[in-house]
Amino acid sequence: MTSVECDKFGVSKEGEEIKLFTISSENCAVGIINYGAIIAFLRVPDNTGKFDDVVTGFEDMQGYYDKSRFFGCVVGRFGNRIGKGKFTVDEVEYTLPINNGPNSLHGGLSGFDKKIWNATAVDNGVKLSLVSPDGDEGYPGELKLDVTYILEDSKLSIEYKAITNKATPINITNHSYFNLSGHKYWDENLSNHEISITADSYLPADGNCLVTGEVRNVGDSKFDLRKPTKLSEELLESVPGGGFDHTFCLPQNNKTNEVIRLRHLVNGRQMVVETNAPGVQFYTSNFLSGQEGKQNVKYLRHSALCLETQNWPDAINHVDTFPNCVLRPGEEYNHQTSFTFSYVRTNQN
Repeated sequence: MTSVECDKFGVSKEGEEIKLFTISSENCAVGIINYGAIIAFLRVPDNTGKFDDVVTGFEDMQGYYDKSRFFGCVVGRFGNRIGKGKFTVDEVEYTLPINNGPNSLHGGLSGFDKKIWNATAVDNGVKLSLVSPDGDEGYPGELKLDVTYILEDSKLSIEYKAITNKATPINITNHSYFNLSGHKYWDENLSNHEISITADSYLPADGNCLVTGEVRNVGDSKFDLRKPTKLSEELLESVPGGGFDHTFCLPQNNKTNEVIRLRHLVNGRQMVVETNAPGVQFYTSNFLSGQEGKQNVKYLRHSALCLETQNWPDAINHVDTFPNCVLRPGEEYNHQTSFTFSYVRTNQN
């Protein structure tokens, strides 16, 4: 049985109350705040039955305002990067704010991660809604977006639905950072984690982490994560850019597929990711710099990872070779992702 409780988390800079929805089952508890639709905490058991919080975050609003690197939030209108902040839809060119080197990242200067959403409890979860007006951060059309978090036993599902009154690029995802060691014994790097990603190809990126347009086979490379791979510091430092910050190309079969398995080699916590998205941005926190978060833990470089299920970055500027990212009037955007937690016995204590 799943319960949903609503409490006050804090107050926004504008003086508006920020709500915390705690969704609890016997095997999992997740906290959602209506600022940025953020996953504020996610508590799951290890192989001794001890619960701990496995996502980065802060205990108050000031932390999210001052120190967050998109911790736990929903990003949009277009998650990831759009090259030079420019794109064309139906022969009209649009210009976006530049906020990441020469590119536009995660929807701009005031993306969905910085909005206060309308939130209501639903069966087994919470539904958050947002209206992004025509011209918001340079994007065309009024976009109406619903994000629903549902917890059933140890499975957290996220459903993103949107409609528009004008053709617009769209790419919505959640930007949680995971470390399955938990906050009590927070690992300073990812070397106790093992990951597998069902991807035969990935998208190379330039020095500004923008995709080049090439789709490259993972075979005989460090990007071949089809078999369980330990995320050692040696591996991460050997990847160009000092860690993964790349899109892995997932099956495009209009189905929800199991695509990722992540396991902690010491405490046995395991997470399985399923999605209908065509890609996942695998990011190993290459730019974290010791921000102090929950329980006074310092979030160091390579101390957490993101698995952002999404369309391919800059798809709007690669319309002939990348999956379609344009939502048109009369269509519905529907992106579904789930995270299922369990634990396995290990040979280590």
